[in-house]
Amino acid sequence: MKTLVIVGAGPGLGLSIAKKFGANGFQVALISRNAEKLNILVEELQGLNIEAAAFPADLYNKEAVVAAFHAIKEKYGFIDVLEFSPTSGNYPPTPASQVTEEHALDAFQGLVVAAIRSVEQVLPEMLEQNSGAILFTTGLSSIYPIPMMGNIGIALSGLRNYAHNLHSDLAPKGIYIGHLALGVFIKPGTSTDPGLIADVWYDMYLSKSTLEGTFPAGVTPQTIVW
Repeated sequence: MKTLVIVGAGPGLGLSIAKKFGANGFQVALISRNAEKLNILVEELQGLNIEAAAFPADLYNKEAVVAAFHAIKEKYGFIDVLEFSPTSGNYPPTPASQVTEEHALDAFQGLVVAAIRSVEQVLPEMLEQNSGAILFTTGLSSIYPIPMMGNIGIALSGLRNYAHNLHSDLAPKGIYIGHLALGVFIKPGTSTDPGLIADVWYDMYLSKSTLEGTFPAGVTPQTIVW
């Protein structure tokens, strides 16, 4: 059975991705800071006959991240897919003119450094097997400057750059890198339901032919309904 690890798992998109991949034969490991909330997600997944387990870790803490991945490998073995979609950090979206050093460093630590830490935990084994997939979920500010996302956009654009460079390095070695930028406010039961985003991710994973996509397809800052 293949294994999916979701870093930054929550009750919206993370749970939907877990359900989609789980329904297609994956066992799921969930990482986020709050153990109690993770256990609720695990119970829901297990109720759908999806093998799942919680591995609490603070993404700002390197030792905790390393320990979580070590525990996942002990339980499930090889990690086939890593999906990275944490929340933006400790500060809310901040206009560029109000961004401080603390805002920028926090977003960079929570998004870019945490992504690098996570990739470091799966990449050696993926390279050994010439197999695997690493999926990065971001917001539209990773592609387009959006003034109200001044602090987060700095980090997300860096994360996108990292994803593109990983693709250049790893695609010839059999490892798929994907980046999906969301230009929506996720609302269950609507055209921006997280299940629809999970469907896009699974299709991208299966085809492995597209490095980057947006949800919805073709969205720009001018077409977002704020």
